[in-house]
Amino acid sequence: MEKSVSAPDEPIDAPIGPSYPRPVDGQALIRLADVVKRYQTPAGEYPALKGVNLEIGRGEFVAVIGKSGSGKSTLVNMITAIDRPSSGEVWVDGTAVHELGEGAAARWRGRTVGVIFQFFQLLPTLTLLDNVVLPMEFCRLWAPRERRERALALLRRVGLEHAASKLPSSVSGGEQQRAAIARALATDPPLLVADEPTGNLDSKTAETIFTLFEELVADGKSVLMVTHDNDLAARATRTVVVADGAVVNEYVRRALAKLDLDQLAHASAALRRQTYAPGSVIVRQGDVADTFYIVTGGEVDVLLSHPGGQELVVNTLGRGDFFGEMALLDQGPRVATVIADSPMEVAVLDPREFSTLVEEHPGVARKILKVLAQRLRDSERAPTH
Repeated sequence: MEKSVSAPDEPIDAPIGPSYPRPVDGQALIRLADVVKRYQTPAGEYPALKGVNLEIGRGEFVAVIGKSGSGKSTLVNMITAIDRPSSGEVWVDGTAVHELGEGAAARWRGRTVGVIFQFFQLLPTLTLLDNVVLPMEFCRLWAPRERRERALALLRRVGLEHAASKLPSSVSGGEQQRAAIARALATDPPLLVADEPTGNLDSKTAETIFTLFEELVADGKSVLMVTHDNDLAARATRTVVVADGAVVNEYVRRALAKLDLDQLAHASAALRRQTYAPGSVIVRQGDVADTFYIVTGGEVDVLLSHPGGQELVVNTLGRGDFFGEMALLDQGPRVATVIADSPMEVAVLDPREFSTLVEEHPGVARKILKVLAQRLRDSERAPTH
């Protein structure tokens, strides 16, 4: 296949941020736009969230991971209206959550978000059944008799019908957590938010809770789960990484998967964002190498020059792929031309930061070399006519 190369457009530089695919139906359940949260401390102002942009679609199972103090809990507090942003917008199920007052937020939360806590937060003097009934009474949903019937059905769903009349103190931690999930489902909210829901449970019980979340997602609920358990997080349909108050772009994370959370935060801070129009030349064969690129939106075509002046497409790269590494490693000229095949967004790293990345992180270096070897094999197989 031949490809004509147009003159390059000037790229648009901006800080690199998250780039998540739009929900299939075009309607996000959760949307955060430039959310900043600052807290006043004795040591001065502390930025807990730094311009977060995030979209989560209906029916997604999203795991939120990050180190302690990274901003995970603050992010959840924004989504659940437990706290308000210093600036920016938070939209959940069509409601401008950032504009709600305290009373309105409580009423909205009762009908829209089921919150599940690490320490269960069941009322100790009420039976499990009455704990599940309580949110329906607070929100004035269903008739009194229907509330109890619904609560019993929810306990049945989580395997606790037999314990409906028991107090929380008389059942196990896993049973208390399942009761807390039944309570979170009481008002039939579209969104469940679970903050470390398996943190105090043994692995077998944690597996039971996670499986229950999977079943709820299959039934159409959206689940946002904060967790330190990377194995559980990997099984969610999507993982959001929070580092130093920012959401790490998921395609950057895919490209730099060998980095731990601290290293990923450092690398992400060094990246900047550029956009290109379709047909723009991003790099040209023979030019001096000065940038490492990670594709975060759109696709690019990789072209090689062959005898006769033809430029043939030898590869197409999409989100999470990278290019520009070969010439930087060899400290030589660009060996291929790369053009935007569609509206393009890339995260870029300068040569100094790229050298640091490769020298300090052997896992990333091995991945880059593996990808490089495959591309060399692909170019050798490319047709010459």
